[in-house]
Amino acid sequence: MVEKILFVTGKLAERQLQRILSAMKPEFSYKINQIGVSVAALMSENILMRRVEKDKGIDKIIVPGRFRGDLDKLSKFFKVPVLRGPDDIRNLPDYFGMDKKKEELNEYDCLIFAEIVDATLLSVSEIIEKAKKYKKDGANVIDLGCMPDTKFDHLEETIGKLKGLGFLVSVDSANDEELFRGGKAGADYLLSLSEKNAFISDEVSSIPVLIPAKQGDIESLERVINSFLIKKKKFLADPILDPIHYGFVESLNRYRKIRQKYPKIDILMGTGNLTELTDSDSAGVNAILMGIVSELSIKGVLVVQVGNHCRNSIKETDMARKLMFFAKKNRRLPMGIDDNLMCLTDRKPIRISDNELEEIKSMIKDKNFRILLTSNGINIFNSDIHKVGLDPYDFYEYLKVDSDASHAFYLGIELARAQIAFELGKNYDQDNELEWGVVKTNKKDLRKRPEKKITQIKK
Repeated sequence: MVEKILFVTGKLAERQLQRILSAMKPEFSYKINQIGVSVAALMSENILMRRVEKDKGIDKIIVPGRFRGDLDKLSKFFKVPVLRGPDDIRNLPDYFGMDKKKEELNEYDCLIFAEIVDATLLSVSEIIEKAKKYKKDGANVIDLGCMPDTKFDHLEETIGKLKGLGFLVSVDSANDEELFRGGKAGADYLLSLSEKNAFISDEVSSIPVLIPAKQGDIESLERVINSFLIKKKKFLADPILDPIHYGFVESLNRYRKIRQKYPKIDILMGTGNLTELTDSDSAGVNAILMGIVSELSIKGVLVVQVGNHCRNSIKETDMARKLMFFAKKNRRLPMGIDDNLMCLTDRKPIRISDNELEEIKSMIKDKNFRILLTSNGINIFNSDIHKVGLDPYDFYEYLKVDSDASHAFYLGIELARAQIAFELGKNYDQDNELEWGVVKTNKKDLRKRPEKKITQIKK
């Protein structure tokens, strides 16, 4: 038999709950009981027991996730399981196992070449350490960046060690000798060959990335592409992406022309000329670039992380390629699928309405501070006070926690988070960290402080 579920909600969430359940088209049947209070999450057990009818046809009751009443008591009263739903009503499909979107974002059709730009100056062990981090962030190929007029004496050793650890390796150099050495040492790819030095590929088994003989010379790129097609040798072609105001739009047109003329060849795009040379957070830039990459079916991107504003470019590119692949595969916009690239803001930040705020305040009987965001700013209140401000300093003289260091410390943290969330347009949920998407620092990866320093801090 079809399971029948009763959803208990309040006035403010009733319509949204109805829309979500209707869009889900669930296998179970359902009823919605709006119990007459604005904020159902703060309803009491007594209100629920008075206003929800006992229905023998109901198999389960779902209450809001923020309801903190005694579920066992309610289950005994209604004689059916009473369960908490998700904290955020928008996560209801996932609660029922119907929304696996995040789990599905694991496919892609574009390789990430992650360049270690200063490989020449690093030791083998330092290169390996960076390679491991880049691979963890999503890199498929570790690109060894060579430097002009700087000897890379340990090139062969580096390639050997990386290959021994299972890495795919590319050598990126403007020096023919280094490219030749890299190929002989077993590099999987060589960046880059033009018609001027294409002969190197006859001596090594590495797959070359083909580029124009000079900047913007698409005819020379086409000639070298044709020569490799005749030889039936593998390659990637890179028309070269130029910075904004230095040929950016025209360089995009070159990629389009190459794809139109050669619909089946593999193309590579280096993204650093846009990400590194634009004063903008890189997440959005990488998302747009990977959208272009997806439309043109580009099979490889060369990513660099030099500037601090691009410190997460590999992770962002990895997330973006998966997002664009999913959107393309499912013939939909890259929207409403995953918010890991919305790092500095949220699409629809939750702000408590005045009616909700008044309802919540009327139920507070203790001295514990609650912090909520409304369209007017940060609200902090308990049974005695209610203050609204835009900065933690706005509340300093009212909180009266001078003699309670731990409480003051806690409120300082929470008010700082609330300020950041309000100013950036992000969600804020007291006692929880802000969400930063793919750029969030993994604390487990950070080195622990020496025990001695921790002891000093505690004192």
